[in-house]
Amino acid sequence: MISFSIALAVLIVGYFLYSKVVERVFGADYKRPTPVQTMADGVDYVALPSWKIFLIQFLNIAGLGPIFGAIMGIMFGPAAFLWIVFGTIFAGAVHDYLSGMLSLRRGGASLPEIVGQELGGKVKNAMRVFSLLLMILVGAVFVYNPADLLAMLTPEGLDRTFWVVLIFVYYMLATLLPIDKLIGKLYPLFGIALLFMAVGIMVMLYVHGADMPEMWTEFYNHKADPEANPIFPMMFVSIACGAISGFHATQSPMMARCLKTEKHARPIFYGAMAAEGVVALIWAAAAITFTRGYDGLQDFLGGGSPAVLVDSLSRSWLGTFGGILAVLGVIAAPITSGDTALRSARLIAADFMGMKQKKITSRLMVSVPLFVVCFIIMLLPYDALWRYFAWCNQVLAVFTLWTLTVYLARKEKAYIITLIPALFMTAVTVTYIVFAPEGIGIITDALAGVRISYELSVAVGLGVTAVFAYLFSRFLKGREPQAALD
Repeated sequence: MISFSIALAVLIVGYFLYSKVVERVFGADYKRPTPVQTMADGVDYVALPSWKIFLIQFLNIAGLGPIFGAIMGIMFGPAAFLWIVFGTIFAGAVHDYLSGMLSLRRGGASLPEIVGQELGGKVKNAMRVFSLLLMILVGAVFVYNPADLLAMLTPEGLDRTFWVVLIFVYYMLATLLPIDKLIGKLYPLFGIALLFMAVGIMVMLYVHGADMPEMWTEFYNHKADPEANPIFPMMFVSIACGAISGFHATQSPMMARCLKTEKHARPIFYGAMAAEGVVALIWAAAAITFTRGYDGLQDFLGGGSPAVLVDSLSRSWLGTFGGILAVLGVIAAPITSGDTALRSARLIAADFMGMKQKKITSRLMVSVPLFVVCFIIMLLPYDALWRYFAWCNQVLAVFTLWTLTVYLARKEKAYIITLIPALFMTAVTVTYIVFAPEGIGIITDALAGVRISYELSVAVGLGVTAVFAYLFSRFLKGREPQAALD
């Protein structure tokens, strides 16, 4: 428990110290009017209390990522703890805060519009299509797990199809209704439940701490096939929501439209990511403690899913009440990411179409085609959808980090805080796409029956990163200081 306690302390202290550095670099202005003060429409631009925005943001970005991702990711060994802690502090939370602030400064603009203003029109159009499809994909993917679990817990007549339809109807309502009517009322309750469960698990960790291996005793990759699952790049994509996730930057504009002052941006955007990192750290530690080590966790996951582990652990450590919270979390978390993904899709589409969303007819015109596409995608195999979501998510993070780096450079600010994460995540994501079977490997395997070697994959990843670094250096030499775009 010593190493877990140190990791937890570093993460918490990192929030209080480094978040202030990032806020100072960006230049938050507590007196500056926010979009909700100048553009209130009663639908998307609605002033909400800061505590409620924090819980909504936390639940938006969390989903099942910091639970399931951490449980499966800890099989990479103690390196997972380091990635959760330092990835959150220096990459994920910086990514979330700065993307949220840029949206805040630009009228609550969605991510593609922000990217386009910094990287150009061609990139903006590509990002519009890419992010829109990714949001629809998230909406489709996050229907199945809660529907399956609800079908198991309810009478036989209420089967998977029934729950899929019901969840999808909820998605449509959450996408169309004003943000304070449904999301603003349900999310804080679910957010509190998810945090309460994490705190309860953390307390029980210290009760059962003797079963947890220390970080320095088994510092190696515990995957059953480490050659097929090397820590670099696989771990950095597997543990996304607990460290850095491009999906988060698509969610921040929703809350940027509800903030009453930039003073609350740091605890909400940076703080929600830090809270997610804490949740991931707790569940990673709990998984290996409950199963009495990495071998025990491997055996457990071989015979069951992370959802089964969450249920068993919560019931064992927290009793019946804990089991209820666990089920609530496992059901609510993906649903509350899926619905806001579709709401984000509506905002992204409305932004590039220049269509105001105050009237319900305008919202329906934008949303109905999205619902149709989402329903069609839901008919595809779940496993295929999930495999591609992982690396598409990190591609989005790469583009967001480079956007933020260019922005800070134009403003003549300390762009190093995003440049290093941008370079690292570029290398990770490109290497993953080349090496992983769900990336380019699926093509080479189909055509020639072989996978690209790990060494070549890393070389390609580093090569592409070097090209990006060179292009950025060229930009630095030719840039003109940006006076006041925002």
